[in-house]
Amino acid sequence: MKKYTYTVSKDTRSGFGAGLLEAGRQDENVVALCADLIGSLKMNDFIDAFPDRFFQIGIAEANMMGIAAGLTIGGKIPFTGTFANFSTGRVYDQIRQSIAYSDKNVKIAASHAGLTLGEDGATHQILEDIGLMKMLPGMTVINPCDYNQTKAATIAVAKHRGPVYLRFGRPVVPIFTAEDQVFEIGKAVMLNEGKDVTIIATGHLVWEAIQAGERLEALGIDAEIINIHTIKPLDDEAILRSVQKTRCVVTAEEHNRIGGLGDSVAQLLSKTLPAPQEYVAVDDSFGESGTPAQLMDKYGLNASAIVDAVQKVITRKM
Repeated sequence: MKKYTYTVSKDTRSGFGAGLLEAGRQDENVVALCADLIGSLKMNDFIDAFPDRFFQIGIAEANMMGIAAGLTIGGKIPFTGTFANFSTGRVYDQIRQSIAYSDKNVKIAASHAGLTLGEDGATHQILEDIGLMKMLPGMTVINPCDYNQTKAATIAVAKHRGPVYLRFGRPVVPIFTAEDQVFEIGKAVMLNEGKDVTIIATGHLVWEAIQAGERLEALGIDAEIINIHTIKPLDDEAILRSVQKTRCVVTAEEHNRIGGLGDSVAQLLSKTLPAPQEYVAVDDSFGESGTPAQLMDKYGLNASAIVDAVQKVITRKM
């Protein structure tokens, strides 16, 4: 089992802020819009560097999406910023009609995704956003795992032509990916090669999958661990190559089990390579108020849940 260590933990939203600043330095057409959450989205450094390229829209998220779509007509590359709940559920009609259907080059930056928004509770948490966004034709959906990967993803997203949903979070998590990494949209990252089971994880669950892999090694189970940072387009080739070898799979995500990464993997396998699959995800429910750690434990989004799922799926191998 390849060992991953870390010395620093940081929130992925700060990775977005750093990436946005660098994207702005690389391309003068990059602009940013925010719905009254500058501090939460870590946009301060971009605003300080490029005050004329920032637009404070206020608590008017639908208007923000329309303005962003309009800015693309003049060649701008707009990043919209607010909580994931308000970036999707509140403005789905505007995204569908003005951005996705019209194929506008808007980058929807969605912070505080999933349960780990924490104490703000179910009304501010969203566990359906990946499903909502991946169903839109032409929409790219990205969910990076740590600070460095989120920074790299943001820079890559600015260079990508077409609408993108970029999802990241609030809590501090270990930084374990390389600072100088090259982020390739649609290309999975192999974290550990194994032969007994494939673990496919995204976002905050990637680190939990690594921890699970170490526990499984102690149990004599050799886990292959894949970081799927791009949920759409999915890296079909990497998934099929792995499952062809291991013949079973566990998917892990901070999202409803309906409509997320697990469903995308199941669709792929059902058409091409049927194999036993277990889900580590929220089991079709809303969240609640609590600390991020408490909620991840209560809803079974941790290394222990992944270990349990692996032990279960292995018994179903043909």
